[in-house]
Amino acid sequence: MWKNYYNVTTVSEALERLAQHREHARIVAGATDLILELERGQRPGVGTLIDISRVPGLDRIQQQGDTVVLGPLVTHNHVVGSDPIVERALPFAQAAWSVGAPQIRNRGTVAGNLITASPANDTITPLWALGATITLASTRGERTLDFPSFYTGVRRTVMEPDELLTKITVPTLKNSEGGVFLKLGLRRAQAISVVNTAVILGFDGDRITDRITHAVITFGSVAPTIIRAPEVEHYLRDQTLSDDVIREAARLAALTPAPIDDIRGPASYRTEMCRVLVARALRMLRDGRERDDWPADPAMLWGKDQGIVRVPLTAPVQLGADAGDTITTTVNGKTYTRSGVSHKTLLRFLREDIGLPGTKEGCAEGECGACTVFLDGMAVMACLVPAPRAHGAEIMTVEGLAGDNGDLHPIQNAFVQTGAVQCGYCTPGFLMSGAKLLEEYPHPTRQQIEQSITGNLCRCTGYYKIIEAFEKAAAAMTESGT
Repeated sequence: MWKNYYNVTTVSEALERLAQHREHARIVAGATDLILELERGQRPGVGTLIDISRVPGLDRIQQQGDTVVLGPLVTHNHVVGSDPIVERALPFAQAAWSVGAPQIRNRGTVAGNLITASPANDTITPLWALGATITLASTRGERTLDFPSFYTGVRRTVMEPDELLTKITVPTLKNSEGGVFLKLGLRRAQAISVVNTAVILGFDGDRITDRITHAVITFGSVAPTIIRAPEVEHYLRDQTLSDDVIREAARLAALTPAPIDDIRGPASYRTEMCRVLVARALRMLRDGRERDDWPADPAMLWGKDQGIVRVPLTAPVQLGADAGDTITTTVNGKTYTRSGVSHKTLLRFLREDIGLPGTKEGCAEGECGACTVFLDGMAVMACLVPAPRAHGAEIMTVEGLAGDNGDLHPIQNAFVQTGAVQCGYCTPGFLMSGAKLLEEYPHPTRQQIEQSITGNLCRCTGYYKIIEAFEKAAAAMTESGT
């Protein structure tokens, strides 16, 4: 799929490679979109990948005064787990939580979501409403842009081929402001937005009785880029959120876009949903209920290190046609060295070159979770990870869940005892998700169990036996003291 793959360890090395290869190169951070685009032939001419996931410090979230600054390796789960963002930029956190499933959120970066520039990408809408900016760097220097200046159309930005997104700066909400993000998808998880909206209001006092000083409303998945609703924003100023005001604001919101028709929904449906979502958001803000659905202890599946990027490489490594093309990695505690495999996904590498067929290929698009493995302690979809990312990494597959003496993991025993195994194809992915959940939460709630398997599909039957197995495994671990 690609000719050369560079594992770089500094930003300057990445910029030099970008300057060298320009439009023939792409940056790898999470690569959850990029791998699919390359496999589908949507990136013709791209022959070089530059992996920045080993660059120290790029996964940090820093609070700087009234802003929060994100590095380019900050993932969606990093955002969900960030107290400053959850407390002071809730719509952004809600959008990050709505992206994909835990395995996707562990790999997919906010920077990648922004650069892909789909109007249905969830994090763009609240960041646009919050007034966020993007900093781009190249060997020529830096520039900082606001979102209206950055986006030019569907999957189009002003980003130059030699530029790297190095920073996202997000203004936080003031004490007198409230905000909420709402998304309508065709299912509860792993769904692309039919419509999404972010609503941010400023008040001169109590939300229920006092007037609105300013309003920002953005819509996603209704136009070539994210759009605002200036008529609604203007109408809401100096108003109080009475039922009549909310109804009129929602009516005006439905008149704002001229929505697209596509496979997920006709324009007429999107128009009506713009009205419904704005009305719902305004009621939530009026009543102080914008946090009602926020999970207190979300299931991340990111392990004890909480998604911290490991940086085991001490020098840049090149793989591919112009290099030795050798990957050395640790899988289930054993070290392997393989050559001529850098053009593959991690899924194919594990099955074809390491000889571990337990990791299954179901959809090869990050939808089914059958290929879930642990990469440096985090649950990820192996079909969306380039094989060279395994170089210097530690990986666990379903074959590694059992103990050294052959005893099954409690989640494996529970699947057998409850009859949770159907055809068995999806089972390895469920087992991996379950094992990682029990590592994070030895006594998971029903909600946490359901959150942990939003990225795993079973096509045979319902999920009742699977959930029962998770509960049984937790009880067994408690009883045994493990």
